[in-house]
Amino acid sequence: MFSVLRQPALSRFISVRLKSVAASQSLAAKRDRDLCNPSSPDFLTFEDPQAFRVKSFWELIRALGVFRLCSFPALVNNCGKLMTITRKVLGKQCFCMVMRPSVYAQFVAGETEGEIADSMQKMRSLGLHPMLAVPIEEDLGESTGERRYEDNLAAMLECVHMSHSKGWSKNPMMQLKITALVSPELCVSSKLTSLLKTEQYDLNELVRAMEGEEVMFPGLTESENAHLLLGLQRLNKIGEASVNKVCVLVDAEYTYMNPALSLITMAMMKKFSQQSAWIWNTHQCYLKESRNLLLDAIQTSIDQSFCLGVKLVRGAYMDKERKLAEKEGRTDPIHESWERTNDSYNGCLEIMLNLISEKPDRYMIIVATHNEESVRRAVTRMEELGLHRDGNSVCFGQLMGMCDHVSLTLAQHGFSVYKSVPYGSVDDTLPYLVRRAQENRTVLQGIRKERDLLRQELRHRLKEKITRSAKRLDLEHTSVLP
Repeated sequence: MFSVLRQPALSRFISVRLKSVAASQSLAAKRDRDLCNPSSPDFLTFEDPQAFRVKSFWELIRALGVFRLCSFPALVNNCGKLMTITRKVLGKQCFCMVMRPSVYAQFVAGETEGEIADSMQKMRSLGLHPMLAVPIEEDLGESTGERRYEDNLAAMLECVHMSHSKGWSKNPMMQLKITALVSPELCVSSKLTSLLKTEQYDLNELVRAMEGEEVMFPGLTESENAHLLLGLQRLNKIGEASVNKVCVLVDAEYTYMNPALSLITMAMMKKFSQQSAWIWNTHQCYLKESRNLLLDAIQTSIDQSFCLGVKLVRGAYMDKERKLAEKEGRTDPIHESWERTNDSYNGCLEIMLNLISEKPDRYMIIVATHNEESVRRAVTRMEELGLHRDGNSVCFGQLMGMCDHVSLTLAQHGFSVYKSVPYGSVDDTLPYLVRRAQENRTVLQGIRKERDLLRQELRHRLKEKITRSAKRLDLEHTSVLP
């Protein structure tokens, strides 16, 4: 995609492709074997409500209430409109008073530095690592000019500083959306197609542009080129601030802009990930081309001699991607079924774990999923390949406020687990949460198991409280008897 394959790297690349084919052919049989493997740790059932013993009584009540609301599709699909109406009826102050202790507290770390620090210290006490996420992004038609992008840059640099300086994690991570710093209109395929079609294109040109050199990119107008240069320089500041301190995980977005986002991310990797993976890219396994894109990224990292960090997700934009493909009369980019998406995810996971077992200093992955089967597979393969549970090369990731029965269980058994943690005011974070809720509606509506475990833990505590009260009454009654 980005460069012509060099012969020494090509042989290694072919071996990776052969591994991919072999993995895909054995996925079905391997799934049954792994899940029935008697050597698999018992905790991989994720059915122990004791994982929630670390939560307060109010946190259990709040989680049950929020998850119950999220189980209604009509509420999730229309949550943006409902919140707008509620805010108009209640007014800003009353609206914030309702949202802060409920939905906001479930999914957001806080607004002030003190609130964020309190949330992070509690997370750290549970054995979890925070992965801070500034809740800013843009889609087509939402660009507001260079001043907004500079403000976003300041917020991102503050996120880098907090992630590194507060000591909340020994290996700090943060999330980055490139469309918070570069116009999404520029990133759509029609604008940067000429860049991506040139097989001989050298990532060094983007690196030079990041460093301030005046580079003219083919296919762009003068104003578009000027904006791209400014955007690359903003990203360069993020890279310089984070290298050797904080891993920056670049989020994938829609397919109509992902090629440009990946190109920019590869340029950041080229500059900042020579010795270790400080810049990571996200790979969406619900895409039919996901495995080929991952193999292309591996090959590019070999050609360009940088380390590769991968955030592996299923993907969150399925409905919009399918509607857009139908509207434009092109092939649906999403796998036809949930099973094929699972096979894609597990196949990509297998590729990365095999590479990490061979070169743990060159490849890294965060298994970012709420899917228990994929977590079981990753843990089982880590054990088989001899990968350390708390090593830097493999970690797990879930959203703050969700899938805690998996996160806490993994953390209690020594695995490195990160929670994606947005922070900011109610006004800043709610639009972000609305988008995440609508993108993850299938996950939100399928968390019945977590609700059941929360109820079990709640009943256990109530029973204990009643038992203690009964014993105390018995003792008091006994003490007054003649």
